This record gives sequence, structure tokens and C-alpha cells, in this order.
Amino acid sequence: TDSVGPVAGEQLRNQALIATLLGMLGVLFFIAFRYDWTYAAGAVIAVFHDVLVTLAFFTIFQWEISLTVLAALLTLVGFSVNDTIVIFDRIRENLTLNRSDSLYKITNDAINQTMSRTIITSGLVLLSVAALVLFGGEVLRAFSLALLVGTIAGTYSTVAIASPVAIWWQSKIGAAKLKEAKQAVVKGEKLASASRRSVTRRPVTR
Repeated sequence: TDSVGPVAGEQLRNQALIATLLGMLGVLFFIAFRYDWTYAAGAVIAVFHDVLVTLAFFTIFQWEISLTVLAALLTLVGFSVNDTIVIFDRIRENLTLNRSDSLYKITNDAINQTMSRTIITSGLVLLSVAALVLFGGEVLRAFSLALLVGTIAGTYSTVAIASPVAIWWQSKIGAAKLKEAKQAVVKGEKLASASRRSVTRRPVTR
């Protein structure tokens, strides 16, 4: 029987947190550079949701969290971001093709256009992971369970969390810019009205 002491366990926990946070920061900077920081925020929140749901399942059912589970979480981060990037890339293509449509409609069309790809990819991964859970043995049980829960949560978050968060941020930024523009116009009108002087008309004698 192998046992891990509290000091080694604390080190593993800290290293796992640091590795996951660094992975999310890398994803955030890459998507912000490649697309926009609003999309990056949506993707990172979705990935954080996937990791949190997986850890919640392990906590509820008292499953052991080991280094293989950490490897599964990092694999899940890459898988979930890859699925989200496909939708974001389709949104960017639709933005160039349909400039007159709203961002909500463009995002909804992008999700519908990539839905078959999402179902096929996630379904095949789910079948493979389910086979590992059933026939992989005790060595791969924790790894396959983490991927099983994470794949389901990642497919859901890609459609229902990442894109809506990006739309929400875009709407907030657009509303803020519109508000600033209106304030600038109102301020300019006040300055112009304040600079006007009352003119008294005098009768002209011919």
C-alpha cells in the first residue's frame, strides 16, 4: 500500500492549482490576442466551469484526486477550449459575411452551424471515455471518470456559457461606448449653449 503524507499532498495540490491557473492564463492571452478579450473571458469562464464541475463530482462521490486526475483536468482544458474556438472562429467568419445582423443572431447561427460537429466530436470522445471507465481497470478509472464528467460539462459550457458570456460582454461594452458618446454630445451642447450671449436688438433709424 502506498500512502502520501500531508506535506507531499499539499505540494501536489499547490502544483495542480498552479498548473491549472497557468493553463487558463495561457488560454486567456492567446484568445485575447487572436480574437478579442471578450471572447477570451467567455472561454476562460467556460473552462473554469468545466474544471469546477469535475472537481465537484470528485468531492461529492469521494473519488481520489491524483496526478492522473490532474492530467485529465489539463486535457479537459485543451479539449474544451478547442471546441469553443471552433464556434468563435465561425462567429468571426459570420461577422465578415453578415455585417447587418445582430451579434446575437450571428452567434446563434454559428452555434447551429457547428452543432453537428460538436455532437459528433463530443459523442465519439464520450464513447471512448465510457469504454475506458468500463474496461480500463482501476489504474485508468480516475483518469477516465474525470474525462467522462468533464466532456459532458465541456460540451454544455461551450454552447451555453462561453458564447453567451462573450455576447454579454460585447453588449456591455457597446452600451458603455454608446453612453460615453451620448455624454460627450450632451456635454458639447451645454458648452455651446453656455457660450452663447444674449443679443439685444436695437432699432435701426433710416
